[in-house]
Amino acid sequence: MFSITHFLIIGLLVLIAVVIYYVANSKKRRTAFYQKDNKGWEAIKPRTEQKINFTIFLIGDAGAGSLIKTEPNFVILREQLLKADSNSAIYFLGDNVYPFGLPEPTNPSHERGEKRLLEQLKIVEGFKGKICFISGNHDWNKGRKGGYKAMMRQQAYIEAYFGKEGVYLPRNGCPGPVEVKLNEEITSVVINTQWWVHNGKRPEGKKDGCSVDNEHEFFVGLEKMLEKNKEKKLIVIGHHPMYSQAYHGGHFNMKQHLFPLTEVNDKLYIPFPLLGSIYPMYRKFIGSREDMAHPKYKSMRKRLIGIFSKYDNLIYAAGHDHNLQYLKEHRQHYIISGAGCKINYVKRGKGAQFTHAHKGFFRLDYFTNGDTWLEAWEPDEQGKAVLAYRKELHDHDQKVQGAG
Repeated sequence: MFSITHFLIIGLLVLIAVVIYYVANSKKRRTAFYQKDNKGWEAIKPRTEQKINFTIFLIGDAGAGSLIKTEPNFVILREQLLKADSNSAIYFLGDNVYPFGLPEPTNPSHERGEKRLLEQLKIVEGFKGKICFISGNHDWNKGRKGGYKAMMRQQAYIEAYFGKEGVYLPRNGCPGPVEVKLNEEITSVVINTQWWVHNGKRPEGKKDGCSVDNEHEFFVGLEKMLEKNKEKKLIVIGHHPMYSQAYHGGHFNMKQHLFPLTEVNDKLYIPFPLLGSIYPMYRKFIGSREDMAHPKYKSMRKRLIGIFSKYDNLIYAAGHDHNLQYLKEHRQHYIISGAGCKINYVKRGKGAQFTHAHKGFFRLDYFTNGDTWLEAWEPDEQGKAVLAYRKELHDHDQKVQGAG
């Protein structure tokens, strides 16, 4: 007959086995995942005779970079920006200042926040293309009271730095949508997903300078905007992803279940079997306002996906999760480029075509013949640029138009 001692011994042995398994597979978790059809991607390249018509750079969650030395990721991004001509654009996908946005000038944390923002602004010095910053939950005081003012301080700072409006969208914390014509063939639409899930004051209606008075008007306006541009290549820009294999999509690794305190401190490997699963399960099934499981996020996501599904080959780019992900759902392409300066776990497989828990950014090249290619770039251990993934998204024989 089993005693409590026997159960404790068995539990300890199981825990040891799990830890050994976790350690043994640590290298595999750090490597990039390529969906089966994407293996051998290195050999597939754009046609050499084709020229690039327009390039879009995508980087998010870059607001916690080192203040001691420049992030290698920023260095390799800047190298590419300086080589790009005016037929290009860069989108900073939110969370531009960690942890609570840009504090008031009298706040002791203001100097640190300003330095973190300046590190990103320096990346685009000398860049000839279009520049756009959007806001994320951390820019809104992590979605709490005072978030609206923190976001407005950041907007004012960035606009003053460049000496113009249109570099921080949507302006004044409005939901959007904002149409940005990149050229005759490509249109981007910028939306403020934080507006939907924010728990404090948010601008509402024309009285606050917004183009729409309520959520219904936003969706109507978005559909009209996409329909008007249905013959063009469309890219929608927001902070929160629609699909994700990472935290905000409810995916956690074994370490977070067994050693939950490592989320607070990387060195706190204190096992809490079963009890440690409470937090990941909460995030997966109930969720904070920043998780897909939360009712507000879920409602926004459902409506947006429904609208996006009407358009062939629409691209949606987001940050929020601190990794690189490319997913294809139906005919739409979903990019998560939230690995500006932080890294978090990302699950392998399922609907993902490519995932990697590594600092980096995505680049989209639109060619003159109608082809669209996606590339993921990362810094290696020496800080040199490495092409981690490449994929053709739009084929020149494929007409991009509304499906409904």
